Amino acid sequence: MEGLSERQYAARVGLSRGAIQKAKATGRLVLHADGSIDAVASDALRAEATDPSKTRKPPQPKLKPVPEAAVSVVGETLREQGLAAPPVGSGTTFLQAKTANEVLKAQERRLRLQKLKGELIDRARALSLVFRLARQERDGWVNWPARAAALMAADLGVEPAAMQKVLEKHVRAQLDDLAEVKPDLR
Repeated sequence: MEGLSERQYAARVGLSRGAIQKAKATGRLVLHADGSIDAVASDALRAEATDPSKTRKPPQPKLKPVPEAAVSVVGETLREQGLAAPPVGSGTTFLQAKTANEVLKAQERRLRLQKLKGELIDRARALSLVFRLARQERDGWVNWPARAAALMAADLGVEPAAMQKVLEKHVRAQLDDLAEVKPDLR
């Protein structure tokens, strides 16, 4: 029966060749007549002679816990693209995470390109523009009763001051209602 070399046995048991040479020199390994190592018998002898509390356990891979928020984002991204997403509470496969990552990179590149082409505008700038336009519209309506009251009063044959008071009252009520409207720019 053919045995193993020192290197082969060292690789099999996860030790260095030097450790195998020491074990061989101290008689803790079973050898064949040709000097090769009898793996099965040596394993049994080593298990018998070794204190389990002093053995090194193979290092466990260090896995970082993945936050649930990250897993849910992967699921949302996959669902947006019409792909199968992992059920809530279950793990995400590497392939699903990689697919979601590639989808997000493609979306980011598409947005960058749209911005360069001028198809996208800055959110703060859009809000500022909407606010400015709304203010101009409000100012136009606040000044309208003073301009229109005299013309309407002449057409209707009423006193201009009374007409202006009525128009201002109704315009203010309308502007108060509009003040409660908040634009939703998502």
